[in-house]
Amino acid sequence: VCFVVLEQCMCHRLKGDELVCEWVAFSTTKGLLSLSLENLEQFEHEVKDYTILHSSRWFLGLRNFAEEDEENLLDSYSTPAKGSQKRALSTPENPQSKRSTARLTSPGLLSPATFSPCATPSQKYSGRGSRGEVVSTFGTVQGPRWSVPKGRRSASVDQLMSTEDSLLSSYKFMFQRLRDVRDVLSENIDGLGEELRLHFNIEEFSPVSLPAQDKVTVLGQVCCDSNGKLNAQSVLLEAGQEHGGRQVPVDLSELNEFSLFPGQVVIMEGMNTTGNKLVASKLYEVSYSSFYLAYDPLIDLINVINRDRPDVCILFGPFVDSKHEQIEKCQVTETFESIFNRCVDSLVEGTREIGSKLVFVPSQRDVHHHYVYPQPPFTIPDLSKKDVERVTLVSDPCTLLVDGVTFGLTSTDILLHMGAEMISSAVGSDRFSRIMKHLLTQRSYYPLYPPAEEVNMDYEKFQSYGHMPINPDVLVVPSELRYFIKVTREYCLMILLLSVLSGCVCLNPGRLTKGQVGGTYGRLLIQRSPSDTDGKRINPCLAAQVVKI
Repeated sequence: VCFVVLEQCMCHRLKGDELVCEWVAFSTTKGLLSLSLENLEQFEHEVKDYTILHSSRWFLGLRNFAEEDEENLLDSYSTPAKGSQKRALSTPENPQSKRSTARLTSPGLLSPATFSPCATPSQKYSGRGSRGEVVSTFGTVQGPRWSVPKGRRSASVDQLMSTEDSLLSSYKFMFQRLRDVRDVLSENIDGLGEELRLHFNIEEFSPVSLPAQDKVTVLGQVCCDSNGKLNAQSVLLEAGQEHGGRQVPVDLSELNEFSLFPGQVVIMEGMNTTGNKLVASKLYEVSYSSFYLAYDPLIDLINVINRDRPDVCILFGPFVDSKHEQIEKCQVTETFESIFNRCVDSLVEGTREIGSKLVFVPSQRDVHHHYVYPQPPFTIPDLSKKDVERVTLVSDPCTLLVDGVTFGLTSTDILLHMGAEMISSAVGSDRFSRIMKHLLTQRSYYPLYPPAEEVNMDYEKFQSYGHMPINPDVLVVPSELRYFIKVTREYCLMILLLSVLSGCVCLNPGRLTKGQVGGTYGRLLIQRSPSDTDGKRINPCLAAQVVKI
């Protein structure tokens, strides 16, 4: 028993008096008073949970995003909005709810007034210039080919995964335990780490805190040593349960370049002579090969759909934005569901004649819908039988198969959240490209941990529905940050299989409205059923554009 107690002190870095206090608390709670090996084994499991979940950032709490350097970073990537963009601090004395935290822009969304016949249209929106201007392009196809001819067969829209593996209905949330969160994160570390080990032909991983006089190769998840923003001096590497679950500070000074964010699963090689700090000399990396609807933009969007006659139109939330001023001030005179149904009816009825397939993706900012991530699909019970055939309701996130082309979709602003947390040094690509690369290499729609305060994450469901089953042909990530079209062209590690891809087209279409002015939308020209040639998959996206509404 004495040796077991001594081993527990060493393994969990607890002093003798600290272990005594833990044992007294455990014993009082469980009613176990004798120091037996069986009781100590159960006690060790409880202490391990406490150490892992509370030693640094393995807890879900309030976070401070108000540092000046973060504001400058976000300002440089976002479209300027009228008035100050500084965000209020969230403190115990002045708490801010997740749904009332200030955003970078002041978005305008539909309200009962926007659907009223006597409502005065926004002068800023109606007086906008550069209507229909193409602001970002990919490929060379232009002109009439964007308009689909009449009589063309309709596209098929299906979930990539089977019915059992797709999120198709609502579920109970806010019941997860910290131990379950730890297990999900640890399984993600070990699972992705095994694929990386096979890819790089690594014999085995060393424990992160084991003293060694030679170089060691370790696997872990990046985290911060405090409840603040990650920087080059605050990086910790935390191993999964299979490798001890311990943490070690990381010295990045010998790395020529790196790009890291909290929650990232990485392999590092370096020296750890004392067991207290890993001096990293090599970082293993695998390369991969919602807009706002107000009355005027909604009408213009329907006109664009009827003009171009697309096979599929993907519509991202929020449709009833929790950040809308009238909703925050409780000034609406209808139910949120009624406002949402009006919006959906306008889109469905306005596009019925041309027969375009409509895909609705929810957002956590949809005030009438479940506030959780992953988020179940909308429920629209009043659709006619004919409309049901062309309306697809999907979860956030989701992976769709459209005529053999794979689409990855998420309405959660992962670009904004990761952009505020990621650190990098001497890397050649731009910041947006690095974020998209991280999403693909981590095989996750939201790899950031801890998540942003406004994201209500359910990790048990995230384990089932939050990962990318394959690398998509097209990845669509609407964001408050500036629109872009990026193409990735490298090797891809995917489900223990190394293959060569021609690239993934990554699109941020922006928002349809920004405040009271017009925004942008995206359009893609897709080749049906792309074929494989000599082991290389031809990317089906022939052209892409971001266009002003």
